[in-house]
Amino acid sequence: MTKQGHDTPSTDNGPSNFIRDIIDKDFASGKHDSVVTRFPPEPNGYLHIGHAKSICLNFGLARDYKGRCHLRFDDTNPAKEETEYVDSIRNDVRWLGFDWGENMFFASDYFAKLHDYAVQLIKMGKAYVDSLSPEEIREYRGTLTSPGKNSPYRDRSIEENLTLFEGMKKGEFDEGTHILRAKIDMASPNVIMRDPALYRIKKVHHHRTGDDWCIYPMYDFAHCLSDGIEGVTHSICTLEFENNRELYDWVLDTLGISPRPHQYEMARLNLSHTIVSKRKLLRLVQEKKVTGWDDPRMPTLSGIRRRGYPPEAIRMFCDRIGVARSDNWVEFGQLEACVRECLNASSPRVMGVVNPVKVVITNYPEDQTEEFTFPYSPEDDSMGSRQVPFSREFYIEREDFMENPPKKFFRLGIGREVRLRYAYYVTCTDVVKDDNGEIMEIHCTYDPETRGGWSKDGRKVKGTLHWVSAKHALDVEVRLYDHLFATDKPEAVEEGGDFFDNLNPESLKVITAKVEPSLADAEPGMRVQFERIGYFCVDSKDSLPGKPIFNRTATLKDSWAKLQKKTEN
Repeated sequence: MTKQGHDTPSTDNGPSNFIRDIIDKDFASGKHDSVVTRFPPEPNGYLHIGHAKSICLNFGLARDYKGRCHLRFDDTNPAKEETEYVDSIRNDVRWLGFDWGENMFFASDYFAKLHDYAVQLIKMGKAYVDSLSPEEIREYRGTLTSPGKNSPYRDRSIEENLTLFEGMKKGEFDEGTHILRAKIDMASPNVIMRDPALYRIKKVHHHRTGDDWCIYPMYDFAHCLSDGIEGVTHSICTLEFENNRELYDWVLDTLGISPRPHQYEMARLNLSHTIVSKRKLLRLVQEKKVTGWDDPRMPTLSGIRRRGYPPEAIRMFCDRIGVARSDNWVEFGQLEACVRECLNASSPRVMGVVNPVKVVITNYPEDQTEEFTFPYSPEDDSMGSRQVPFSREFYIEREDFMENPPKKFFRLGIGREVRLRYAYYVTCTDVVKDDNGEIMEIHCTYDPETRGGWSKDGRKVKGTLHWVSAKHALDVEVRLYDHLFATDKPEAVEEGGDFFDNLNPESLKVITAKVEPSLADAEPGMRVQFERIGYFCVDSKDSLPGKPIFNRTATLKDSWAKLQKKTEN
């Protein structure tokens, strides 16, 4: 579907996106002739996968409709905000592939104007300074089933309110002694409309404005007016702000902001095995359940970037799950499927053995070393190739051998022949065990006529194994990451419980793996596929020159593992 001056991809056969339907109607009716969206994070933590959905939506709409998307920091609570978070948010948005150009703003840019709007409401008789304590304000607010009651300070004169608000601004009062509230309706069925707070005293240093201000606007006041100041057309929030829309409209309409933006709510991203609450993620960091905001088990963008997720996979995932009005749960497997799809096309194949057992070819010359040419991709010649050394002793995965294999086990067993990738056919003859019965070595013979991994006589084998030459292998640290939480819905806990109870004790295993020598100089951030094992990324934080550390990004599908699990169950 193409509209004059606006390129809007058709979603008739794709995931739902009701926001596009709204924009299309706005253009058709002449309500808008351009799109201005915004992504408004509070700089009090690191962005997570839920924010990625909002980023992709807002910047994607601006791109597709040839409009603009603003990056605006909601820095109205200086007690929790830091420049570190501002920098990380900018890095994350850029990493996802989006750019705000000249349109980066802060709510603090508008502090003077927001103050003037507050004064205007006082002069209109639509706002007053309340001197109830926070506890009394909660008591006066009422409940969901009973109306609130008016504050005894609600009928202060305009002059008294102006004087008190000016005193608040000058720092003449302590925190909690006064608060500016909108004068709306204490009996409103929408509790948010029961004289909500607009400004509070907060004598805290601000990361941008320093000590210029000691009163700060509340989010619901600053958010809608910042949208209006910037000319935002479509202000997209998540469903928890649905009840706040009435206040959003009241502030803009009461102050006569025109043209004015409109707020629309969409379902937040609920991803299985994942928590997307910044408050709870902060607890994980502060209580050292993870190593930091960028721990690869964290759903933060910095964490999944360090784990090796490519940005195109995140964009693909956000596009596929669509934009809905109702809350729903998305299986983590959908995200991993996008990761695999992207990495399968872009990651070079290399050989790494994560659970090694040594194999000795008894009829291979002891001092001989050969090299085989391995392509980095069987489908993409442009990735090139490298030389991989082969010798009499090498490692394979311990899981690739069974002494007494069942019929459908197509790997190595005593008397069985398999192919070593791009090398030779080998046949197992016997094994060497330690005193505990643990297999220490597997002995094989090889067929020198099968060099390159192909038989000249046309015989076929069903199993192909990856391997690493023992005397050329590099010992590297590999971090096997799994879900941080063991349950699908980690926030669902029994009464008196804590979401910490659902942490997965097996979320990280650190092992030493054997990898081919071409990986000695692997650069931080490099993504590879260990053949038949999974996708891995060189850790960007802890790796040293010549000593790469590999984080497991995602596993590969393994039909035998599924069969084995089914048999065990």
